[in-house]
Amino acid sequence: MSTKGANLLTTSSRRVLDILTTSLLYLALIAGAVIMLLPLIWMFSSASKPLGEVMRIPPTWIPEQPTFDNFKAVFNQVPFARYYLNSIVVALIVIFSVLLSSSLAGYVFAKFEFPGKNLIFMMILASLMVPFQVRMIPLYRISLRLGLNDKLLGVAFPWLVDAFGIFLLRQFMLTIPGELIEAARIDGTSEFGIFWRIVLPNCKQALSALAIFTFSWNWEEFLWPLIISSSNASRTIPIGLQSFAEQYGSNVHWQMAGAVVAIVPLLIVFVALQKQFVEGIAMTGLKG
Repeated sequence: MSTKGANLLTTSSRRVLDILTTSLLYLALIAGAVIMLLPLIWMFSSASKPLGEVMRIPPTWIPEQPTFDNFKAVFNQVPFARYYLNSIVVALIVIFSVLLSSSLAGYVFAKFEFPGKNLIFMMILASLMVPFQVRMIPLYRISLRLGLNDKLLGVAFPWLVDAFGIFLLRQFMLTIPGELIEAARIDGTSEFGIFWRIVLPNCKQALSALAIFTFSWNWEEFLWPLIISSSNASRTIPIGLQSFAEQYGSNVHWQMAGAVVAIVPLLIVFVALQKQFVEGIAMTGLKG
């Protein structure tokens, strides 16, 4: 066999090997995804079944007698609409506050020089290593002093400023050319004008990613709302689900319906903003 023929055979073998490797990798990923999705699929399936079918062994994945009565029961038994509204209001407050504070602080740390800047930034990053359980009691005492107990602002209080958001936007703003900002200053643009007209429009990807992360983290937060809320006036979805499970623990089909109602906003946000979500994960590795 000639050298040319041997090289072609080697190249062909490598292509076949690459195709097989890629196919096996995709099969493994698909199998892993299916295994991870099975509990979610079972939850959606059980939410539209009567109790007898939910408890059947072996289980049925496709409802034989689909019904929406479970969802009606959830909203009739507990004020789920109130919990939903509370969660939405708290999420909006936290998202607005985090985006504002993180963008302002990120701009300062990225584009200004002042004594102790690096030390202050390192202290902010160090706060990420402090567990929430350590800060919980001081935060609760501060909330009581401020009169935020059993109020929506009190539920949002610990998350109004986010160290991760400051870090993310600071890292992203370091990539904005300093010459662009200096040119705006020479033209007489105020610092707020530079921030509003130049910096923020160039940070849309980072802001979108931070908003998605903040919404998902805040929507499923359980411990702090459980501590600070004492009535339905400030209880959020996770607390409502816990209260519902305590009262109707034997009604598994109702619990699954409540879980579906609670998770739908997260699924909608992820599906609608999937690109920004993936970009946000990638941006957490930016160096500066």
